[in-house]
Order: sequence, then structure tokens, then C-alpha cells
Amino acid sequence: MTFNPLEQRGIPLDKQVRSWRELNVAPIDPDATDPYTRCRVITMNGIEVEAVLFSHQLARHTADPEIKRSLAEVRYVEAQQQKAVNWLLPGVSSVLETTIAYEQVAVDLTAWIARMEPDPYLRQAYEFGVLEDFDHLYRYANLYEMIEHRKAESIVDGLTEVMPGRPTRMHHRHPYDNVRDPYDRTRVDPLSKLHALTVMSAEQQTMNFYMNTGPTYMEPIARQLYQEIGLIEEEHVTHYESLVDPGETWWEQLVNHEYNECYLYYSFMEQESHPKVKALWELHLNMELEHLRIACDLMRRYDGREPEEVVAPQLPNVLTFEPNKAYLRELLATQIDLTTLGAGYVREAHERFEEMQRRLNDGERPPSDRVMDQHQEMFGRDYRLETEGPHPVASERA
Repeated sequence: MTFNPLEQRGIPLDKQVRSWRELNVAPIDPDATDPYTRCRVITMNGIEVEAVLFSHQLARHTADPEIKRSLAEVRYVEAQQQKAVNWLLPGVSSVLETTIAYEQVAVDLTAWIARMEPDPYLRQAYEFGVLEDFDHLYRYANLYEMIEHRKAESIVDGLTEVMPGRPTRMHHRHPYDNVRDPYDRTRVDPLSKLHALTVMSAEQQTMNFYMNTGPTYMEPIARQLYQEIGLIEEEHVTHYESLVDPGETWWEQLVNHEYNECYLYYSFMEQESHPKVKALWELHLNMELEHLRIACDLMRRYDGREPEEVVAPQLPNVLTFEPNKAYLRELLATQIDLTTLGAGYVREAHERFEEMQRRLNDGERPPSDRVMDQHQEMFGRDYRLETEGPHPVASERA
């Protein structure tokens, strides 16, 4: 079934503000809900946060009060959407349990996008990043068993494996080498724009989450691990945001943001198994259709262009949360030893990378290694969830 959001009419904007009663959504039950429902919630929270932040930045770069008011009216509804989505997360889950769910999102969202990405350079960027998030999942899962004495399999439910990826200590690169080449907005497949915006938004929210929740722990090793991985998430945001063509106008970016929200809400509505969450996705889709219409009108008025010039005439195949085990194992077997050099990728450590490692570690083992040392001391092993057999890289096998 084809769905062209440019031809659909949503809920009128003056009917979109919700009362406190309507915003008081019931949280999901983590023990009785598909883990991918929680992944969809985390993803859409990141997308809504990006929508709000982008609208604020656009408002700060215009002197026209009419534009500011138009943006503010839509942004208030986006902020309500963000609250409704994020408040679906259950208060009974610990910060670390939510963290593991965040990393499951990063792994399976990025892996699926890499599989579907038509541009080879962009696909390589996603393949590179996903092996680092895969290792973060492994480190947090071991921390979880250490300080909460529970196993991450209760969170990921066997849908995502937990084992070493590219070692976290190898993720600390010189900032120069985190900047990629952007796509060309005049030639790139419209699907690639949606992919780049989606992964950037999700990684940005992960960065925000870690920088704010890390110091809430008392255990020194937990505080240190969040600090280390939080810095890597900043690298990932740099990595992904640099893929976006900086030549896109503010209005083009606004349309892309609203179109992407329609794409994701439609995708998640199509596959959601939780009835109440599915209803929320449908409601928000109908709100976003109106936000997209408003963005398109602003583009016509201030950019002098039609939205069909920059977005696809219909939504691509729905974005799907599903296991990516075979694909990830193939990437582990072939790309675990990659690092970056300039806008490309190499297998050998280079002078700039080694100097960054020396300055950062200063002769000490980083927290991501020390958490494994402490786990080994406590349990005599590391924690893994290898559902498909031994690790594909012999040196990483338990």
C-alpha cells in the first residue's frame, strides 16, 4: 500500500493541544510487552526531541515574528508529543535497564538502516557505527549484572545478541576523524535523507540521556562507564550529523523533519503489537500530517520551491524493528578492526589515533575495560547472550 503524506490531511492544528488527562498515558509493562515496542518508544522520543530542538534553532535564526509564532505553535504540540511518547516508559525500570534498551535501539535500528541504505558511503557509515553500539550494549549488560545482579536477556529477550563488538577503548578517535563527507542533496535518494536524520536523532538522544543520567549513580565504575560511553555518543552524533548536506536550506530541513516524523509514525503504527501504543502512533501521525502541510507552505512562501522537489512522492517501505543477528555477525567478522582516517576508514592505527589514545588514557585502562575486569573478578566470566553460536571472531570468543 502506497502512502503519500503530501496528499493527506491531518488533524487541524487548533485541535491538537491535549489536556493533562489526555497526556496522562499509561506506561508500558516491561515484563508483558514486546521489547521492540519499547525500542519504538525510545526511537520516537529521540525523533520528537530533535524536532523540538531543530524548531528552536530555526526560530533563533529568523527575525520574522510571524515565522517565530508559526514555529512556536507547532513546536508546542511537538513538545506534548514528546512527553506522551517518553512517558510511555515504565517508572519501574532502572536507568540501567533503560540504558540497555537504548543500546538495543541503537543496534537494531542502525543495522536495519544499514541493510536498506542505497548509498554505499552512507551504508558504510552506519555499519561502522553499529559495531560500536553493539559493544556498548555488551559493556552495559556486564555492568547490569554487577550492580543490579540481573541479566540483560530479560530486557533484550533474545532478539539482540550480547557479545563483544569493536572494543569500546578503540572508539576514542581524534575529532578530525569523526567528520564524514555529506551526501549531495541534489542527487541522493530521498530515503537516504530519512535514514541520516533518523540515526542522527536517535544517537543525539542517547548522548543527551547519558550525559544527564550518568552522574545519578553512586557506584564509581558506573559513573565512569557512562562518562566514557557518553563521550563516544558525542563522537557518533558528529559522525552522523556530518552526513547531512549543509547546503539544505532551513525550510528544506524543516520539511525533511516533518516528513520523517510521518514516515516513522506510519511505520510504527503498521507493526505495533500494543493496542494503546498503536493508537498513539496513529494519533501522532495524523497530527504530523498537518505539521508537514504547514512546513510545506512555509517552504513555498520563503524558499520558493515545492516540497516534491526535496522529498519522495510516497513513503518508502516501513522502517522495521527486527533481529539483525546474521548481518551483525557478518559485520563483526569483516569490520571489527576498522577505524577512521579523515572521512574514510582504515584497518591500521595511525598517528593521530594513537596520540588521542595516549592523551585520553594517560597510561590507565579505560572504564570500559575496568568494568570487564571487575565483572571477571566477581563472576569468573563475562556476561554474554550468544544465541547463534560462538563469536564470529576467534580472538573474541569466551
